[in-house]
Amino acid sequence: MSSVQAEMALKQIDSAREYSLRLITDVPHEEWFTDPGLGTTLAWQVGHLAMAEYGLCLFRQRGRLDIDRQLMPSDIRKKYSRGSTPDTDRSNQPSPDELLELLDRIHQQVHAEVPAFTDEELQAEVDFPYAAYPTRLGALLFCPHHEMLHAGQIGLIRRALGREPLR
Repeated sequence: MSSVQAEMALKQIDSAREYSLRLITDVPHEEWFTDPGLGTTLAWQVGHLAMAEYGLCLFRQRGRLDIDRQLMPSDIRKKYSRGSTPDTDRSNQPSPDELLELLDRIHQQVHAEVPAFTDEELQAEVDFPYAAYPTRLGALLFCPHHEMLHAGQIGLIRRALGREPLR
């Protein structure tokens, strides 16, 4: 039996991702590694969203599993983790297509695992970051909040690169 709480969190995660993808997908790949004077790049933002969704929705929920070596390799995780520095040198990082594939791969794994979480499991306490509750549910709920915060940054990058706003 699936958790109502997990389903509610997953719907919010999906909504945030749909919005992020609308912002991301029309930016030409040759602009992904351009820092338009904001201290960040679209490539870093996309890699960071994948890393954060992995961390909040998978790792913090069930620990590290063997599958994670392929799902979120440690070198990629470190490159886009909190406190990392966006790199404008495309030769040092995955291509835009690889970053989009990583983003999708993590999201599909979240869809495969989150529905199996029980309401009881989601009440286990966690350390920050979380939203609303210091629990595994709170970690899930933080994921769409975090993604929308970065969607704002992506929107600003788009504008600085000369793109029209979507809203």
